[in-house]
Amino acid sequence: MKKLSTIITLATLLFTSHLYAGSSAKVEYLDTGSVFPKSANMPFSEAVRVDNTLYISGQLAVTPGTLKLVEGGIDAETTQTMNNIKTILAAHDLTMKNVVKCTVMLADMKDWPRFNEIYTSFFSKPYPARSAFGANGLGLGAKVEVECIAVFS
Repeated sequence: MKKLSTIITLATLLFTSHLYAGSSAKVEYLDTGSVFPKSANMPFSEAVRVDNTLYISGQLAVTPGTLKLVEGGIDAETTQTMNNIKTILAAHDLTMKNVVKCTVMLADMKDWPRFNEIYTSFFSKPYPARSAFGANGLGLGAKVEVECIAVFS
């Protein structure tokens, strides 16, 4: 499943790169340190802005400023993960209403009903587009990871 996740991420990046190849798109690699600590020296950007689109890297249920997952199972992890996404959006003057697409990875698809109940409480209709899949192992042993795409309006 890690290979599938990597392939999907690479395909998305290649497709996006192809769309902007030869164009005058403005690309910014952003790291506010608002969730993952800058001192952690992570091998990815917190978010990447391409013109009016913000691509947020997959978020886990870490307590902001640390690499420690919150305790409390899928409920606590889903809530913290979504709050981390809100924090990143806010750092760029965006809200959950700006989110147009999310990709959800669950370590156990049996957690889907609880995840979905909490996830939907962070949005109002119309909901963003979404994909979800089960993964065999997430970073830091997390139960959930969510990445989002938001648009500046």
